[in-house]
Amino acid sequence: MRQASVTLALLAGFASLLVQDALAQGKPPMPFRVQIVYSPLYVIDLGGLEKLHPFDIRKYEKIYKQLLLDGKISDQHALVPEPLTRDQFLLIHTEPYLQSLKVRENLIRYLEAPALRLAPVDLEKKIVEPVRLSSGGTLSAARAALEVGIGINLGGGYHHAKPESGEGFCIIADIPIAIRQLQADNRIKRALIVDVDVHQGNGTICCLRDDESTFTFSMHQDSIYPIPKEIGDLDIELQAGCMDDEYNRILEENLRRIMSSFQADIVFIVGGCDTLSGDPLAGLEMTTEGIVTRDALIVASCVEKNIPVVFTLAGGYSSEAWKTQYQSIRHLIDTYGVAK
Repeated sequence: MRQASVTLALLAGFASLLVQDALAQGKPPMPFRVQIVYSPLYVIDLGGLEKLHPFDIRKYEKIYKQLLLDGKISDQHALVPEPLTRDQFLLIHTEPYLQSLKVRENLIRYLEAPALRLAPVDLEKKIVEPVRLSSGGTLSAARAALEVGIGINLGGGYHHAKPESGEGFCIIADIPIAIRQLQADNRIKRALIVDVDVHQGNGTICCLRDDESTFTFSMHQDSIYPIPKEIGDLDIELQAGCMDDEYNRILEENLRRIMSSFQADIVFIVGGCDTLSGDPLAGLEMTTEGIVTRDALIVASCVEKNIPVVFTLAGGYSSEAWKTQYQSIRHLIDTYGVAK
């Protein structure tokens, strides 16, 4: 605990030196302030049936309300996104897959939620539309990051969705879509994805396979879903029981090497909190302080290189997951400040 606290203090102190490094490299330094992206419409409400799913869909709302309650942001600081358009969806996904989302049984399979058969509601309206909006939040956070340095979408990170199918609770590949849209707008050329969710981002890898303009780096637990794993640009498999110090040492070593060799214009973080000890779908043993340090390390590496960074929440299935992600986001706000 004390070591993690010391690491966070060093990261915060080091942040003030990074602008000087950017100037030395001849790049205009970014302000590196935090822009929060959120809408109350991210919440999926199925009259209580949503509580039968292992994912706490209300964690987005809980984090946002806690940030407000603790005075870390105000409603005026939150950017409200637009939902992804059909054309944006088709930058990655196929037309047949788009049509498949209108079929109830397909959604039940993609989301692994048999209880949805009991829901007397329009699932496209109640589920697909909120996910389209949250996925649009990732694009909004990326656009904001290009202006202020750090964009945090209080949602997104749906890294199991593939071009022609959904799986693993994911139905829209929000990060690959955001990358393709930014490339189409000539805002970026190259993007790095740092996936620290406990499950490999197999969908992201499939969406961006054989694409030299992107680099997929995933640190995940071995021997759990997805099996078999896809082959990304760099995959680090961890055994059950991995703890803070080992995890963050491996992360830092590989992250520095990647960021020195792959010149990214933007970095996307899939910041899953299912690495937390006690998560029912995984077996790593990270603490809240370790995860806060993990996320701070990634962002500080981006700031050091003067690269805009986007943070998405991804997974996390324990009752403490939202509290841990709140602490991580709060720390980033305390370190870098909120965009005005």
